[in-house]
Amino acid sequence: MSGTLVLVRHGQSDWNLKNLFTGWKDPDLTELGVKEAETGGQALADYGIKFDIAFTSALKRAQETCRIVLEKVGQPDLETIRDQALNERDYGDLSGLNKDDAREKWGEEQVHIWRRSYDVPPPGGESLRDTGARVWPYFMTEILPRVLRGETVLVAAHGNSLRSLVMVLDRLSKEEILKLNLATGVPMVYKLNADSTVASKDVLGDMSGAH
Repeated sequence: MSGTLVLVRHGQSDWNLKNLFTGWKDPDLTELGVKEAETGGQALADYGIKFDIAFTSALKRAQETCRIVLEKVGQPDLETIRDQALNERDYGDLSGLNKDDAREKWGEEQVHIWRRSYDVPPPGGESLRDTGARVWPYFMTEILPRVLRGETVLVAAHGNSLRSLVMVLDRLSKEEILKLNLATGVPMVYKLNADSTVASKDVLGDMSGAH
């Protein structure tokens, strides 16, 4: 009995637009972000998916994306569990800073290392490895058992919290995951085998829009 796991990165947020490090800060979706969530939701509706439960983070850009997707698939009242375990990576002292200003302050190379290394956190924040250490136990105890029972589960979250899941599901190396960007609002539909390996993966949209 194969369950289905759908991962969706939230649509563009106000701070994505302004080129700011966001992390655990809580800006809302832009108009484009709302449209991206609607497009992703419509793609899932066209795909014919019905969910048993949804999970999202404690941040409103992911919650709003989740709500829009569920509306589009005709399940606006579906049980939705919110947990900060699925929050975006915490950028610590970089949160709220313009990425260009951060480069001016700490230097291009240092900021690049913080953004793109696997295990070097920015000051006061989390690395991708730290994010995975928070996301994975939650996934293993709360989400995966439902999928393995044959349920269809939606997870609407963030670039880095979802990258840490994709890393394990797609068996990517540390080097490969650093090159992976997830497009906003584009659903990834995983069918899992009983041993939690991936039976199939469908991307419903254009991943070249990743940023």
